[in-house]
Amino acid sequence: MSIVLVQPEIPHNTGAIGRTCVALDMELVLIRPYGFVLSDKQLKRAGLDYWQHVRLAEFASWEAFMAERAPRADQLFLFEEFGQRSFYEADYPEDACLVFGRETKGLPEAIIEAHRDRLFHLPMRSDKIRSLNLANTATAVAYQALRGQYRP
Repeated sequence: MSIVLVQPEIPHNTGAIGRTCVALDMELVLIRPYGFVLSDKQLKRAGLDYWQHVRLAEFASWEAFMAERAPRADQLFLFEEFGQRSFYEADYPEDACLVFGRETKGLPEAIIEAHRDRLFHLPMRSDKIRSLNLANTATAVAYQALRGQYRP
């Protein structure tokens, strides 16, 4: 299973997500351009000394990721606050790609249009908030995706 960050902007979110990936034995896929460099202190600080254990893959673009990995449609789970289905409704395969966009703008429109049927959201009970922090969202989704596969 992979967490895929498309054009991440904030290094400490990426670092925290990397730490989650290590904890859950997931791959972290980063798609350029980034809003930081991978040697950024904030990225390493958020990832602590776990960053060295992150299984990291990098791609120059979404198109490069799709060409090289060629994920099946049922592997892709894209997350946006306006997704039609709740992340609780999804049936996540063991090789799922959990895809998240930029902190400020979400996923690029071209990706959304190409995969509109694969859009999911995290329910929020309050109408006083527009969105959740990316690291928190990715962690919640990762745990939900692994729920059916967890073996203590």
